Amino acid sequence: MGLEFKTFHMLPNSYLRLWVVAPWRNVNLRRSICRFSTAVATEEPITPPVQVNYTQLLINGQFVNAASGKTFPTLDPRTGDVIAHVAEGEAEDINRAVAAARKAFDEGPWPKMTPYERSRILLRFADLVEQNIEELAALETWDNGKPHEQSAQIELPMFARLFRYYAGWADKIHGLTVPADGPHHVQILHEPIGVCGQIIPWNFPLLMFAWKVGPALATGNSIVLKTAEQTPLSALYVAKLLHEAGLPEGVLNVISGYGPTAGAALASHMDVDKDHKNSRDLTFKYS
Repeated sequence: MGLEFKTFHMLPNSYLRLWVVAPWRNVNLRRSICRFSTAVATEEPITPPVQVNYTQLLINGQFVNAASGKTFPTLDPRTGDVIAHVAEGEAEDINRAVAAARKAFDEGPWPKMTPYERSRILLRFADLVEQNIEELAALETWDNGKPHEQSAQIELPMFARLFRYYAGWADKIHGLTVPADGPHHVQILHEPIGVCGQIIPWNFPLLMFAWKVGPALATGNSIVLKTAEQTPLSALYVAKLLHEAGLPEGVLNVISGYGPTAGAALASHMDVDKDHKNSRDLTFKYS
């Protein structure tokens, strides 16, 4: 049984270190390498049987064009061919998304829902992911270039399990009673932080989505998420599924765009309460 050490933003104001059982713990590594081999590759690349339906920005529960009207191509890494043209979000779009997330947090029902109600929405979402697993796996493989079997049999099942895991945590984050001298009663209560700015990289688009979005939603926050410009398609698709599961408008906003424009605007936005990104040194500029 393999174990991975991960650090998650599970509790507000802190990191919660968790041991996570790796999903490939029962997979024979030697056999897996053989199955993922390209030794029997076809002469011509096969176009996945999936339609690209979501290429706009998701702001306040609606798919909309970028304010500038700009788009950029997302490419098939096998051939360099254009898969689709995706809306290119910039600073104005980040402002719209943050405003929607702020309103959803300050005035909307999400942070006021009981943890049990939030967990039910996340569980419904995990069910929808499993119902659409073949289409999602094809889209992830096409846009990212990883083996289809890795997407369909490892990453997407893990994606659904992660959201069920976070859904289970939603009503199990309790406060603490702190011993105090004298006639005092001292309690520590965990509350949602607010608007979370999240930037995900290209290498594991859906798993990075789960590791960031899942804990933030389970604890009642709202989110503005910027996808990697190389792999925007699967995040837009699952964001649509989250709304089908019952997520209120404005709680999750997804912006596709480039790091120096959309990413920098999100990271420096003064109305974002918490930033979460995968980067070291200067690489964040290009996330």
